[in-house]
Amino acid sequence: MNPYIEILRPGNAVMGAITIILIALIDRSISIPLVLAMLAVFFETAAGNVINDYFDYNIDLVNKPERPIPSGRISLKAGRNYAYLLFLLGTICGFLISSLTNNWIPFLIVIIADIILYLYAYKLKTTPLIGNLAVGFMTGFGFVFGGFTINNPTIVTTSIFLGFFAFVMTTAREIIKDIEDVEGDKKDGARTLPILIGKKTPAILAIILIIIDCILCPLLYYYHIFGILYLIVIAIAVILFIYSAVLIFKSQEEAVAHKSSKYLKIGMLIAFLAFALGSFL
Repeated sequence: MNPYIEILRPGNAVMGAITIILIALIDRSISIPLVLAMLAVFFETAAGNVINDYFDYNIDLVNKPERPIPSGRISLKAGRNYAYLLFLLGTICGFLISSLTNNWIPFLIVIIADIILYLYAYKLKTTPLIGNLAVGFMTGFGFVFGGFTINNPTIVTTSIFLGFFAFVMTTAREIIKDIEDVEGDKKDGARTLPILIGKKTPAILAIILIIIDCILCPLLYYYHIFGILYLIVIAIAVILFIYSAVLIFKSQEEAVAHKSSKYLKIGMLIAFLAFALGSFL
């Protein structure tokens, strides 16, 4: 794969853009501002991934040496400039959305995203728990961004609910990823929760967050946000969430944490599918 595509982590960037698609499906509408919102989230997510790789160069030499920057396929300077370009493209999309809708909240959201994504890569990632919360917050922000792009009060409320769900589950996954990356983070002097207080307590915190989201899932059906098909599909995601929690509770070894994180990601993808299907049936 071309290193300039690989460094975007296109799967993650597309997953971010899917949040806008889901909001569009719930509203059963499509428009130029929504298309621009999809592009904005894609560019912002990609920019966050690239700038994170730029600042994580030393950590990735240990944990992920095959990535484009530590492997030498992209230079540090080129990686930094690439990230700045992607941030600019995302910001332009946000400006165009607000100009077309005469609603400046989407543009403000993009500016806030620029700041948080940069600060996360530069400093927050090594701050205990705050870094995890920042990533979760940005994931949930995608839904809220879509809601304010449509700017329908009902859709805004729904987007905030979905954003909270994504925030909680993403934060749990980020904590588990910190458990997975302890050795590399130690060598770079990072101060993540697993390094400061051991792996067990962060694992329990992640499990609590997973349980909270599992409890929240049926409420989306109970309050008639989604139909019966949502309930059927989300049950699969909940099984994966619980399995992931059981794995990380039993063992906090690197390989187990990696497996737990993977199942959480798959579960979230299935949950997004449930949101889409549930908006129709």
